[in-house]
Amino acid sequence: MDAAWVALALTLKVAGWATALNLVFGVAVGYALARWRFPGRDLLDAAFTLPMVMPPTVLGYYLLVLIGSRGPVGAWLLEHFGIRLVFTWQAAVIAATVVAFPLVFKAARAAFEAVDPQLEDAARTLGIGELAVFFRVSLPLAWRGILAGLLLAFARALGEFGATLMVAGSIAGKTQTLSIAVYEAVQAGQDDTANFLVGVTSITCIAVLLSAGRLVPGRVAARA
Repeated sequence: MDAAWVALALTLKVAGWATALNLVFGVAVGYALARWRFPGRDLLDAAFTLPMVMPPTVLGYYLLVLIGSRGPVGAWLLEHFGIRLVFTWQAAVIAATVVAFPLVFKAARAAFEAVDPQLEDAARTLGIGELAVFFRVSLPLAWRGILAGLLLAFARALGEFGATLMVAGSIAGKTQTLSIAVYEAVQAGQDDTANFLVGVTSITCIAVLLSAGRLVPGRVAARA
């Protein structure tokens, strides 16, 4: 069972990093598309949503081509910094971040679009800068929707399998996350380990989904 706890710790680390990265990039992109009007906005929205519907193995292949030692990003990192991303836990973080990104991006965009622009304009008339308007007006009014998206992204990152297996592999103690450990345990006929891992994953995901459900703005308003 020690290997199961190691896989759990690694999964929580990967999901935590992926959620933190999506907090930055998902919120930024969601705010930009909610507030700015420019040609190709709908196409960009579709591109950012693509990981939600694309098969994980296909997404993993694209990531492998991009960050592999012969890919444009991977080759550059290897040549200039000696960093090899493939088959590392950092590669698992990248895979989980990309897969879960649409959940944060979509939630953030919807939350910001629900904020009355007149409130932001009123703040600007008082001489408040754009950055201050974002942190003092827009973000506080949209935080519930964003947090719900982050919780869903965390749960999605916990269960990520296909893309992670493509770019990080299954190295016990290094890149073997919970979902991959379940697969390996079933393949090896280790039913007790598989049942334990499945139980831990299921309980964690249910707890996260229940928390996210309580933060959805519509449900909060309905209970008020």
